[in-house]
Amino acid sequence: MLAPRSLDVAEDTIRPSATGMTLLQDPVLNKGSAFSREERARLGIDGLLPPHVSTMDEQMKRVLANVRGQADDLQRYTELIALLDRNETLFYRVVMENLDEMMPLIYTPVVGKACQLYGHIFRRPRGLFITRHEKGRIRDVLRHWPHRNVRVIVVTDGERILGLGDLGANGMGIPVGKLSLYTACAGVHPSCTLPITLDVGTNAQSLLEDPLYLGVQEKRLVGREYDELVEEFVTAVQEIFPHALIQWEDFANHNAFRILEKYRDRVCSFNDDIQGTAAVTLSGLISSARLTGVALKDQRFLFCGAGEAAIGIADLIVSALKAEGVSEADARGRCWFIDSKALVESTRKDLQDHKKPYAHKHAPVTDLLAAVKELKPTSIIGVSGKQGQFTKELIEEMARLNKRPVIFALSNPTDNSECTARQAYEWSDGRAVFASGSPFPPVTYKGATFVSGQGNNAYIFPGVGLGVVVAGSSRVTDEMFFVAAKTLSAAVTKEDLDQGRIYPALQMINEVSAVIGTAVAEVAYARGLATEAKPADLERHVRSLQYKPVYKKYV
Repeated sequence: MLAPRSLDVAEDTIRPSATGMTLLQDPVLNKGSAFSREERARLGIDGLLPPHVSTMDEQMKRVLANVRGQADDLQRYTELIALLDRNETLFYRVVMENLDEMMPLIYTPVVGKACQLYGHIFRRPRGLFITRHEKGRIRDVLRHWPHRNVRVIVVTDGERILGLGDLGANGMGIPVGKLSLYTACAGVHPSCTLPITLDVGTNAQSLLEDPLYLGVQEKRLVGREYDELVEEFVTAVQEIFPHALIQWEDFANHNAFRILEKYRDRVCSFNDDIQGTAAVTLSGLISSARLTGVALKDQRFLFCGAGEAAIGIADLIVSALKAEGVSEADARGRCWFIDSKALVESTRKDLQDHKKPYAHKHAPVTDLLAAVKELKPTSIIGVSGKQGQFTKELIEEMARLNKRPVIFALSNPTDNSECTARQAYEWSDGRAVFASGSPFPPVTYKGATFVSGQGNNAYIFPGVGLGVVVAGSSRVTDEMFFVAAKTLSAAVTKEDLDQGRIYPALQMINEVSAVIGTAVAEVAYARGLATEAKPADLERHVRSLQYKPVYKKYV
């Protein structure tokens, strides 16, 4: 189901749909210098390649040398994207075998810079762009995509890219990057994925004035015209790609919540910024309890930021606490927020709807440090998108209040992190349980080395998507994310915890995604949402469908 069966002749052989130079220019079919002499003669490419027949390992050595030899991370990113454009199989082999090194390059934090410069470094189109000018014929645009077996779509409107704001059509780097992680981290076949940008304009004046900007240079659509475009898009996907999961990505708060609520019970869809972030954070909190000795139901959480990520995390924490027997009111009462203005509390008249369930009775507080002193949280969770929110005084206060303070600085990219790993460990005298959204190197402090956890959604959404696709689930539910969070936490070993790490090593992510995918598929079968027949051995079936980046023999 996850592989392009139309190409399969046998498990390790295929009959390619092209020959000659056309074959070499197709990144799905091209093996570069790894074509055997027999294949070169049979496929009309002898003479078009250097005579040496390379092994895949030799090709990898060449790629790694070229990537590592670049002057900076942005150039490393473009080198990797160039590889993806010419040899898809080799790209995924390089990424999957060097995930610690490659994931920060193909996704956060480097993808943020790549998005900002998208029109300036553009080489080759990937995915589909849909604008208001295609209204009324979005079905036709979707039919232009060359692959019919699309199972996962990641779509953005580019209004809230990471912590960088409105990047318009430049945001296409996010769907492309997310879907590369579906393949690298969970084994969803790349031909089953489709990145889409709804280019509804941009309000960023710098882009409107940039002659190299490749998007629609108009102000953003709003209101009914925006909603009608999204509605037509959803309807068209259901018709053209009826088995596809839609992942909403990097929509601004005012659209993210209402789009999720409008479509979550109608089509197979979820919002990664709300639900994926929630699951990976909840998993980290469950794991951190093994280090702090404080049960989840006995904790108090203070969020720095009250957007879609923060509310999504709190909602899933509430679900987890309710599962432990805590009432919903008490569970919500353990979650507090301070937004860009002040503490979210009941006397405020300026609160958006998504904040109101967490507007508890409390005197007004306008300062984050004051909120920590008054509320005495066990965990502080940064989702503000603003650098330096966790000051030395704040972390020292958290350390005074807690034997093992939980400090999550989750904002991306790295430059937007509320504090660094080194700051968290040094300012807490080595007692912090720390996690961040983007990676930080290990920190040595007073003779001890701390390997901080990266609360990256890549631990969650690829496995969830894998399970949804394998089961053919008609919906994505909150229970699936709850199960994914627990499954991820269960994968954290004592050796991980001993290093201060509350997530598994990134190199384990493919294995972890298979287990998460199995757990999510089990939920789909148990709740009557699955449309695929359940195999006798579900986990074995999930693993058998995972993409492996190996060259096949051409016949």
